[in-house]
Amino acid sequence: MSASKTPIYTALGANLLIAITKLAAALFTGSSAMVSEGIHSLVDTSNEVLLLLGIKKSQKPADEHRPFGYGRELYFWSFVVSLLFFALGGGFSIYEGVEHLINPEEVTNPVWNYAVLGIALIFDGISFVTALKEFTRQRGDTPFWQAVRESKDPPTFVVLFEDAADVIGILIAFTGILLGQLLHNPYIDGIASIMIGLLLTAVAILLVRESRSLLMGETPMPDELKKVIGLAENHAAVNKVVHHLSTFLAPEEVILVLRVNFKANTDNQQIITAIENIRASIQQAYPHYKQLFIEPVSAV
Repeated sequence: MSASKTPIYTALGANLLIAITKLAAALFTGSSAMVSEGIHSLVDTSNEVLLLLGIKKSQKPADEHRPFGYGRELYFWSFVVSLLFFALGGGFSIYEGVEHLINPEEVTNPVWNYAVLGIALIFDGISFVTALKEFTRQRGDTPFWQAVRESKDPPTFVVLFEDAADVIGILIAFTGILLGQLLHNPYIDGIASIMIGLLLTAVAILLVRESRSLLMGETPMPDELKKVIGLAENHAAVNKVVHHLSTFLAPEEVILVLRVNFKANTDNQQIITAIENIRASIQQAYPHYKQLFIEPVSAV
């Protein structure tokens, strides 16, 4: 599943506009939950910038310093984004909520908050739907959580979960401000801020886990590897594939090493020709196996 920029650009534009309006509302109203939401949107905006940076760096061609290319730049920056989501988004929101509980201040002019949250819900909703459509297109018939675990395109699921956290966070902030106003209880606003922080922390932990796994290296799905090995073993000169090693270097780039035992009556020239044919057949069926190495070995 290749990296798509459409959800990222949509989220970037939405979060930048929303962050400005949320922080302006927080300035006028003194709402702790609104401050948390404003910081949340600023963090999301910076995250989208870093994801775009990761995509750009990952597309840099291979050179003598990185002979297998720069594909994992995308995984590195996705991991950084996940950590920022945890430290800046979740951490600051919890701190702001605790601070508000210690020094409670009743929200003034709540109409500003309701108006901004309504606008933010519209823009974040559009961004969320865009990201969800892209992820749904990529996963096809694969169940949602299985697709998240198997996805090799972190920008898509990172933006999807960010947008989902945005929408839920807005609803929490709205509820906190409304209840605080109706019950004349300023502590509720602080509690809402802490709840937003806990939400962001939970999402960040999920994103950190998935991004770390990609950065450490994941192999293609077993069914796909079985078919690839089958293509190699179907060649007339091949006895069997003795061993194989593989890992993703980028969403659409896999490195694969096949250790192949050729039949006893196969000479060197026939082995060379067979290797070329096997490589061509695999890459025709699975173009993302861009780095493919076939090594003749003795039978084990």
